[in-house]
Amino acid sequence: MSNAHWGICPGCALPGNPLKGLWGSGLHLSGPVTDPEKKVNMVLSAADKTNVKAAWSKVGGNSGAYMGEALYRTFLSFPPTKTYFPHFDFSAGSAQIKGQGQKIADAVSLAVAHMDDLATALSALSDLHAHNLKVDPVNFKLLCHNVLVTLAGHLGKDFTPEIHASLDKFLALLSTVLTSKYR
Repeated sequence: MSNAHWGICPGCALPGNPLKGLWGSGLHLSGPVTDPEKKVNMVLSAADKTNVKAAWSKVGGNSGAYMGEALYRTFLSFPPTKTYFPHFDFSAGSAQIKGQGQKIADAVSLAVAHMDDLATALSALSDLHAHNLKVDPVNFKLLCHNVLVTLAGHLGKDFTPEIHASLDKFLALLSTVLTSKYR
């Protein structure tokens, strides 16, 4: 992680965020998890897989709502991400944000179910985003950050440092797999 750096977390600074100030200054370590010139090289440990499955099971039937909230946070924190959704109503809880949140939740559920072969499980989704939608790869990292912020707020004491680390690693891997077709 030689390119890692400390930066202000815009997702944590949102108005009304119950987590605002929870981690002090709002500074978080961020940076690439893998070398972008190499194929996906991060491996989830058995403990990581167990932690991710446990956290996602606690999310349960709220996955669509939570991913919609994470998407909403991404739009607020990083307004250029809105360019991919010109027809959206960007207000909190809009039908479009809820619908896209459910699509994100379905993709994460698929990834959780296929952690041992993410590249195959997410191949069609990676193709869609790279070749048809042409989404800027950085947007996956921005969304993943806001997924962590959202889950931290909703899971509360169940969002332990171990769960946080495993989810962060999993989401970074998920992001890397989704951007693998861009090369």
